[in-house]
Amino acid sequence: MLTNTNHTLEKLENLLKAAEYKVRYEKGNFKTNACLLQNSRMIVVNKFSNLESKIQAVTELIRQLEIDVKRLDDKQLGLLNQIKQTELEL
Repeated sequence: MLTNTNHTLEKLENLLKAAEYKVRYEKGNFKTNACLLQNSRMIVVNKFSNLESKIQAVTELIRQLEIDVKRLDDKQLGLLNQIKQTELEL
């Protein structure tokens, strides 16, 4: 399980950056607190959401993405596997 800390959010952002996705924090009215813009590899997160909501939203998007594991280092790959494994346990 992921902890709800700024460090965890930074690790998620770094994983997405390594996978060539951009993460932006903007004001918005998204029902899920984040969205993936089609064909632009950009994730927009509601900047007014609390930390827990941001982490959950980014994690849910990571589960849905097809990420090239060759671009990730060992720690990022471990984090990705942890996120994907959590999905299987639910």
